[in-house]
Amino acid sequence: MESVVQRGVEIWGRQQDVIFDAVRPFYEEPLVLTEGQGVFVTDADGREYLDFFAGILTTSLGHCHPRIVSAVQNQAGRLGHTSTLYVTEPQVNAAERLVALTPGELDRVFFTNSGSEAIETALSLARMHTGRTEIVALRHAYHGRTDVARSLTAHASWRGLPSLVAGVTHTLAPYPYRAAIGATSDEELVDYYARDLVEAIETTTNGRPAALIAETIQGVGGFIVPPRGYFQRVAEIIRSYGGLFISDEVQAGFGRTGVHWFGIEHWQTVPDIVVMAKGIAGGLPVGATVTRADISDSWRGKTLSTFGGNPICMAGMAAALDVMVEEDVRARARERGDQLRAGLERLAARFPWIGQVRGMGLMQGMELVEDRVTKEPGARVMKALLQATREEGLLIGAGGLNGHVVRLGPSLLISENEVAEGLTRLERACAAVEEGRS
Repeated sequence: MESVVQRGVEIWGRQQDVIFDAVRPFYEEPLVLTEGQGVFVTDADGREYLDFFAGILTTSLGHCHPRIVSAVQNQAGRLGHTSTLYVTEPQVNAAERLVALTPGELDRVFFTNSGSEAIETALSLARMHTGRTEIVALRHAYHGRTDVARSLTAHASWRGLPSLVAGVTHTLAPYPYRAAIGATSDEELVDYYARDLVEAIETTTNGRPAALIAETIQGVGGFIVPPRGYFQRVAEIIRSYGGLFISDEVQAGFGRTGVHWFGIEHWQTVPDIVVMAKGIAGGLPVGATVTRADISDSWRGKTLSTFGGNPICMAGMAAALDVMVEEDVRARARERGDQLRAGLERLAARFPWIGQVRGMGLMQGMELVEDRVTKEPGARVMKALLQATREEGLLIGAGGLNGHVVRLGPSLLISENEVAEGLTRLERACAAVEEGRS
């Protein structure tokens, strides 16, 4: 038993010898995972955990879904790589399935390996189409790790290195819980954020922005849900200045928010460009930029992606999308999301350091605070809860500017009993945190 217990520590020690120190896992003693099946994962010491974070909302159909595994295995034995210099049927199949789900006339796809690359593609495309350079993003946003994506990101801790690009400005995020104007109606909030967007365009850009980019629900920001009417208004504003609206659906896409395939559809708004990744292929490295033909035709000059559209990833993605459609994950996310939300609301009624519960479908968050009146971010509470949930065998995510928001985004195929079990473990963890604070 002693050698098994030490295995996780040994692997973590080896990582510290060869991996960048900037790659910082959760927990003071990082968790070393070795296996996964459905909504459960197993660590190197043989302990099982209920996964409510799904690899940052990426294993959208659970770990090692048999249809995806089979598709990958079959394709790996036929054709593994070609680059985009050649045409492959798996890429065409995946693209056809994808555009069948996208709103409006968004029917042209460019595949990459990650969300960061998809963001880069979207921004380059918007600039080429409009002939402009300046981009408007939101505060509290996170869009990836490349120089352009970090420049769009509005979290100091994630911007890090000094090599940020010029031509990016930030407007207020639609963050009702922390709005400077206090509690008010959705209409007043939308007016407030719209005025700031106009002012940002007219004072911090040359007045001719290429695009506004926004996550439909901010992920790293702490699952921030905008007020009703926000996206209709800001899309109208950016277009009135001749710019495009880019919707970042990396976390909110593919039924995650319930009812619709993409988060932006809840606000009856069709973007000019959509960026996708994470859950798109159930855990495989795929990013996609999707737009209309008149915009995609604006790309000038040569371009390719060596690994974008990789046959193995495309086969897995097509299988994942087939399962999503067959299982109607939109309806499942709504049903299980309602169950999860109700459980979180019960916890908020019991524990005074849960300031707000928010989210849509199976994308639910809890903002933790030291005090509900002052709303001081509960970073210390979050640290304690992260450890307590680990001890209960439950994996959760953390987000927010101060790392004080619980992020929950389990597999879209999670069962009623599994949601109930997760809530039971979370409640025990919350009780342990409360006991430690008293």
